[in-house]
Order: sequence, then structure tokens, then C-alpha cells
Amino acid sequence: MNLDQRSKRNLAVFALISTFGGLLFGYNTGVMNGALDFMRLPSELGLTPVTEGLVTGAVTFGAAFGALIGGKLSDSFGRKRVIFYLSIIFVLGSVFCAVAPNIPLMIAARLFLGLAVGGASVIVPTFLAEISPAEMRGRIVTQNELMIVSGQFIAFLINAVLGTVFIDSTHIWRYMLAVALIPALVLFFGIMRVPESPRWLYLNKTKEKALDSLAKVRSKEGAKEELNVIDISLKREKEAPKATFADLKKPWIRRLIFIGIGLGVTQQLIGINIMMYYGTTILQRSGFASSAALIANVANGLVSVLAVVIGISLMHRVDRRKLILTGITCTTLCMALITIALFAFPNAAFLPYMVITLTVLFIGFFQGCIGPITWLLLSEIFPQKVRGLGMGISTFFLWMANFAVALIFPILLAGVGLPNTFLIFTVFNILSYIFTFKYAPETRGKTLEEIELDFKFEDQFESTMKEEEGILEQEMEKQIKKEASTEK
Repeated sequence: MNLDQRSKRNLAVFALISTFGGLLFGYNTGVMNGALDFMRLPSELGLTPVTEGLVTGAVTFGAAFGALIGGKLSDSFGRKRVIFYLSIIFVLGSVFCAVAPNIPLMIAARLFLGLAVGGASVIVPTFLAEISPAEMRGRIVTQNELMIVSGQFIAFLINAVLGTVFIDSTHIWRYMLAVALIPALVLFFGIMRVPESPRWLYLNKTKEKALDSLAKVRSKEGAKEELNVIDISLKREKEAPKATFADLKKPWIRRLIFIGIGLGVTQQLIGINIMMYYGTTILQRSGFASSAALIANVANGLVSVLAVVIGISLMHRVDRRKLILTGITCTTLCMALITIALFAFPNAAFLPYMVITLTVLFIGFFQGCIGPITWLLLSEIFPQKVRGLGMGISTFFLWMANFAVALIFPILLAGVGLPNTFLIFTVFNILSYIFTFKYAPETRGKTLEEIELDFKFEDQFESTMKEEEGILEQEMEKQIKKEASTEK
């Protein structure tokens, strides 16, 4: 490992600062969990089920487009510079959300904030990968995922404290949203200390600037060695053919895009974000008082963090398919049991405790078995040539599915009630299991090249079988005609 104590310390600090983008991602998606109860009040924004879904989902809708353009912008202007611009959006967006006087301006502010959320979801992991030594890359990049769920946990904790201490202050939701300004300012000032990606500098500036950047996170000898590695890697990339939409004409590439979109969409339809965005509302509808629901919801955030830690350690030890299918089986069971409990015991004193227990288990299984594996599969199934294109398309559909779930949940809740809403999501879980069982590949222990060959061979095998079936059908038709003419 080409690190001395100074470079280890610098690497840890730079990684922590940049992952505040992930923490802000988590906080701004999780804070609505407690804020909505106050925002619904007529004296505040007076949210209806439709506007509630729009306000909550606006961040994820904006994030879909932020993720789509974020990578391209960072390729042109640099990872550090674009993260700095995102920090400005986080600062301004936090202020705009906290002071928004009406629903249209709140939706606009959340859309604006979503651009930074989506951009951070793409650029921060890329930046972390490019400043990390190969042997530490996996651990450092997954730190961003941990910061996302930590941001949601912090949001739930802040909601519980402010919502119970200032329960009579109807405008307390503005302070819940304003707290996001603190990590946004940390990112704004902190990113100024962080060096630019050495890989980007080498490609767009000079070797000397790339070496200076590497020297901050490597030993002197290690920086020179890695510069040579970057040189070889970039030369290979330049020689490799570039991806275009014409590549989508190939059946096996189209199949991979279909699987990528399917994995992203089904991950959202399982319903993790109805818990992370509307957990407090669910607990209130189950029987908890308002302040008790805010406090109980903190358990969801804590389990989410612990489960991600466990999931990160499991995903390199257990087969991908086995882990994700086990996770969906368990989330389906939790959803089904919540549905049964809501139908069978609507007024029982134990119902809210049963619901929070099953909700915690649901989140644990999702964050430990499904969430990390979905992202890992999306990063593995696409061949090098179309990896950026495939990931971009799949991630866009994942964000749009996230938005759809955030939008429809309060509408369903008002229209068909909590038991029927959970019944619908139970069906979604079953459909997600069927899709994953049929299409999710096993990638553990395989190189990216082997995974690519698997899909190519399967496509060629299916094409050959179809050709042989066609020839066989033609021969049978000829035989039938021949026999018919003989009989005449």
C-alpha cells in the first residue's frame, strides 16, 4: 500500500468531506418523514395528498435529471469543481425550502435541491473511486452509501427532537428543513481543501498537476507509481471504442438494459421509501400518537444504518442472487404480515408495536440484502463499452420509480386506506421477486469480462435455437404437404 501516515490522514479527511454530499442526499430525502405532519396543517402549507406526494417526490424527480447530467458536467469541469457547485445548490436549496411561503415555491425549491442530490449520487462515488488506492477502493466508496443512510437517521433524530420539544410550534417543520444548511456549509467550505481527482487532472490538465494531487493522498514513491498506472489505464480507454445508442441494436445489450432498468425499478417498488419518507405517517395511522410516532421512527433510521454495515460485509461473502432473493422473500413476508395485521386487528392496542417491529425488520432486510446488491449488480452487468450508458439509463429509471412511489403513496393512503395500500405493495414485492428470480444474474466470483461473455453466449445460444426451431418447422411443413399430396 503506497500510503504513509500523512496520506492516510488526508485520504480519510478528503473522503469524509466529499461524502457529506451523500449525507445531504440522505437528510433531504428523510427529513420529510417528520416535517409532513406539520406541513399538512391549514395554518402552514395545508398539503393535500396530491401536493404532499409532489413536495416529497420533487427531490427525487429533480435527482433523476441531476444524475443524468452530473456525470457529464464532472467530466468537463472536474469532480471537485462540480461538487463545489452542488454544495452551493445544497446551501441555497436548504434556505429556499425553509422559507418557502407556499406549495408551488416549495415544490420548485425541492426540485432545485434534487438536482444536487442526483448529481452527488453520481459524482461523489466516482470521485472517491479516483482518489482511493485499489486495495481500499471498495471500503471507501461504500462509505458514501453509509453516509446516505446516516443522513436519513440524523433527519429522523432531528425530527423527533424538534417535533416533540416544540410540538405546539406549527412552523417547526421549517427548522427541520433548515438544519440541512449545516452539512451543506461543511461541504461548501470543506470541498475547498480537497484536491481535484488526479485521474481527471491527468486527462484534462497536465501530468504535473495530477502528480501534485496524488502526492496529497499517497507517499512520494506511491504517487509516481500510480501516475504510471493512470497513464496505462487512460491509454487503454482512449483505444477502446466509444458507446453509442447504435449499440442498443444488439439483442444482448438490449437485454442487459432491460435487466438494469428492471432491477432499478423493482428495487423501488418493494417499498423501502414509503418507510423512509412516510414512516411517521404510517406509525400514526397504525395507532401511535404524533410525538410517539416521531420517536419510534428513529428506530427505522438506526436499523437502516446497522443493516447497511452488515450488508456491505455480506455482499462479498454470499452469492448475489441468494442474498437479494432472500431479502425480497423477507420483505414480502413483512409487507404481508403488516397487511394482515392492519385488516385483522384495526383497533388492537398491540397493533402499533406490531407494525413498528415489522417495519424495522422490513428495513433491515432491504438495506442488508437488497439495496447494496442492486447497486453492485448494476455496476457489474454492463460491459465496459456501454457501462456509462447502461448505468445512466438504469439509474434514471430507478430515480423516476422512486418519484412515482413518493407521489402515489399519500394518494393511495387517502383513497384506499393503509391496509389496502400495504396490500398493493405486497403485490409489488411478489412481482419484484418474480422479475429478480427470472432475470438477475449471478456475478459473484466472476470477472467483468466473464459476465459479459455469459450474456453474449446466452444470446447466441437462443438465436441458434430459434434458427433450428425455424428449420425444423419448415421441414415439418414440407413433410405435411408431401403426405397430403400423396393421399390425393
